[in-house]
Amino acid sequence: MIDTSDSVSDKSGWRLDWPTSGGGRVASAVLKSTPEDFFVDEDLPLPDDRAAGGEHLFIRLEKRGDNTEYVARQLATLSGCRHFDVGFCGMKDRHAVTRQWFSIYRPGQEAEDAAFLGAVADTWLVLEHHRQTRKLRRGDHRGNYFRLVLREVSGDPAAVDQALARLRDMGCPNYFGLQRFGHSGANLDRALTMDPSKLNRRGAQSAKKRGRGRSTSGSSDSKNVLYFSAARSWLFNEVLACRVRNGTWLEPMEGEPGASENQDPMVTGPLWGDGGTDAVSAQGALEREVVAEHPALAAVFATTRMKPERRPLRMIPKALEWHWQGTGQLQLTFWLAPGQYATSLLGDVFEITDTIKASGDNSANSVVQ
Repeated sequence: MIDTSDSVSDKSGWRLDWPTSGGGRVASAVLKSTPEDFFVDEDLPLPDDRAAGGEHLFIRLEKRGDNTEYVARQLATLSGCRHFDVGFCGMKDRHAVTRQWFSIYRPGQEAEDAAFLGAVADTWLVLEHHRQTRKLRRGDHRGNYFRLVLREVSGDPAAVDQALARLRDMGCPNYFGLQRFGHSGANLDRALTMDPSKLNRRGAQSAKKRGRGRSTSGSSDSKNVLYFSAARSWLFNEVLACRVRNGTWLEPMEGEPGASENQDPMVTGPLWGDGGTDAVSAQGALEREVVAEHPALAAVFATTRMKPERRPLRMIPKALEWHWQGTGQLQLTFWLAPGQYATSLLGDVFEITDTIKASGDNSANSVVQ
């Protein structure tokens, strides 16, 4: 068993590896040897009246080698609309085969849809399309279906099977993925120098800054949001790691928000904001104690108007199945809710070598939301 419970990035000083549910990892494996080894299919509920039409053209694409934002901007160029008139539910991995929905604002252009779809099909496979009355927004999807292939699996197959069965039945810590923090924690370094006053209560840039053509600082504002989110996510991981180490991550503590109104309260951790955390009593004290160990990062939230929020401590994959495909190769299929990371799930069992990162390609967009 590989014990990484107290690992810290050697170069950055930021902890970038957190304790697992079983106290260590039982095997090592290689991920993303080919794009086909990482397949993601977005699960988006569609209304029954999708034939009724609307101003937004919904298209479902299959892509490889392109990240979500790049595709969205290319769709805007092909359609002749502004980039923020293209909607999507979440970021999908670049170095993978992914199926994802986009919406493009095309009022009064129904007669031109066929030509537009033909231009799109020159680059990406168009799987479905129809018209809708509203734009796609972040988090509109139910989740994501994954089919992953791990190669060069090194470890006792029986121990791997046992660890995966535990993960299927009990779940694992719901850590934010390493990709959220940038290379060697670079997004966290930048969070220490950002201006929190540029963020509104939801963590986005102000309406004035993101207005249509009103500002030339949109890119800077977007990066502030990214750095702010990284700081929030890292503090959540630190609190969750503490709960994993002391064995309380599966059961609510005294002071869990909403516990008094809920017979079966969800066990959550803090997404830090103005005022820190809304947990009280023992749980609030624990969360504030952990964050107080990182005063520079905590100071990022001192002047922000961001409201504290909560995130579940446990990730439970649905329909998790695995099959050995000969010696040293393993296929896994499962479904995750939005905001959960397949890499965090794998990391609870395996010491993963990502071939894209190992090759030095830091442009990979490994977030799947």
